[in-house]
Amino acid sequence: MGIIGDTRDNALLTDLYELTMAAGYFQHGVNHTATFELFVRALPPNRSYLIVAGVEQVLTYLSRLRFHEEEIRFLQQHPIFRHVPPAFFDYLRTFRFRGEVWGIPEGNLVFAEEPILRVTAPVIEAQIVETFLLSMINFQTLIATKASRVVWAAGKDGKRREVADFGSRRAHGPEAGVLAARASYIGGCTSTSNTYAGMFYQIPISGTMAHSWVMSFNKEEEAFRAFHQSFPEATILLIDTYDTEAGAHLAVQIGPHIRGVRIDSGNAWAMSRKVRAILDRAGLTHVKIVVSGDLNEYLIQDLVDRGAPIDFFGVGTEMVTSKDAPALGGVYKLVEQEEGEKRRYRAKFSVEKATYPGKKQVFRFLDGEGRYVKDLIARENEVPGRGAIPLLVPLMKGGEQLAPSPSLPEIQQKARDSLSRLPEVYRRLDNPRPYPVYKSQALEALFQQVQQEQRAFLKER
Repeated sequence: MGIIGDTRDNALLTDLYELTMAAGYFQHGVNHTATFELFVRALPPNRSYLIVAGVEQVLTYLSRLRFHEEEIRFLQQHPIFRHVPPAFFDYLRTFRFRGEVWGIPEGNLVFAEEPILRVTAPVIEAQIVETFLLSMINFQTLIATKASRVVWAAGKDGKRREVADFGSRRAHGPEAGVLAARASYIGGCTSTSNTYAGMFYQIPISGTMAHSWVMSFNKEEEAFRAFHQSFPEATILLIDTYDTEAGAHLAVQIGPHIRGVRIDSGNAWAMSRKVRAILDRAGLTHVKIVVSGDLNEYLIQDLVDRGAPIDFFGVGTEMVTSKDAPALGGVYKLVEQEEGEKRRYRAKFSVEKATYPGKKQVFRFLDGEGRYVKDLIARENEVPGRGAIPLLVPLMKGGEQLAPSPSLPEIQQKARDSLSRLPEVYRRLDNPRPYPVYKSQALEALFQQVQQEQRAFLKER
C-alpha cells in the first residue's frame, strides 16, 4: 500500500463504528438505498469561503475500494464482531462501491451548509466510506483555502509574487505533506518543496539550501561557490546563517548568474530593503529575494503593504497546518432513504446540529459582470429561475467515474477564476463579510414537514 490517497484501496481506512454499523445493517437485513451529504456546518474564523479540494482522491478511492483477505481476518478476530454471522465476512469479500456520487468539482468555492458531495448507495456502502471522504475533503479543502489567503496577501497590491509550499517537514506526517502540497497548489502556490508531490502530481518543485550546508564549510563563501558550481543555473543562496548583510555582499561576489538570495530569519522588511540595495548597487537587479521563516498571510500582507522588495515567499508551517484554523468541521449526514417505493426524508433537529432533509442542489447567481452575488440551497429537482447555475454535477454512477478528473493546473485555474469572481469584501483576511446563502422555500417547507412528522411520531410513542 502506498502512502498517498490515490493508491489506496484499503477498506480499513475508516472508523470502527462504520464497520460495526455495516455488520449490524447486514445482520438485520437493512440495506436500503440511502443518500448522505457532505458539507461544512460553519466556516472557520475569518473565512467567508472555502475552495473545494480532494474530490479526485475520493473518486479514485471509491472506484478501487475493496476488503483484502488479511483485513477480513483482522475483523473476524476482533472481539466486537464475535456474534456477527460468517455471511457478513463473505459479503465483504465481494464488497465494492456501486453507488452514485454528485459533487461540486474541485477549485469551486463553497460556503457553509452547501453540499460538497452527495452519495447515494446501499446504506452499507454509503456508511463505510464516510470516514475517508470526510478526512480527504476536510483536509485538502482546509489547506487549499488557507493557501489562497496566503497567495492573495502576496499579490494584493497587484504585483505578482510567487508563493511556494515549504511545509512538508511541519505537516502532520509524510502523507499530509504530499496532500498539502497538492491542496496548496490548488490554492495558488506556484511550487512545492515536496519532491514526491512533484513526481506524483507534476507540481513544480523548488528549494535552495539549508543552514547546515553553509555550516559544513569552513567559510561561507566556500559554501556559496560550491553550491553555485553544482547548480549554476539554479543558484539561490541562503545568506542569513551568520550575518545577512555580510552574506549578501558575499553573494554578490559569486557572480552575476545567481538567481536569488534567501532570507530565513530576522526582520524581513528591514533586511529585504538592505539586501535589495546591496544587490542593486552591484548591478544584480535581476536577482530575486526569497523570504521564508514562520510566515503567514497576515505577516505577508504587512510586508506587501509596507513595500518590502520581496519577490518570492516560502511558506511552511502556517500553511500546511492552517495554523490559525487547523480543522474544518465537515460532516456527512443521512438526508434521504428509499425503501421499495417509499421515500423517507431524514433530518436532525438537535440544537446547533440541525440538518435539512432530502437531496439538494446548490445554485449560484452572478451579476452582469460575472461576479458572485448569492447562492441558493434548494431541493434536487428545483428550477429556481433564470441565471441560476447548478453547482453539483454527476461524478460517479454504478461505482464508475463518469469522466477523467481535470488536471491539477486546470483545477488551480478554476480556483483562480472562482476567486476573481468573489467580491473583495468576502475575501479580506480579517472580518470578511459573510457571503449570502439562502435556502429555497421548498426546502424550508420540507424541513417543517419532516419536523412535524417527527413530533407526531414522538407523541404517539
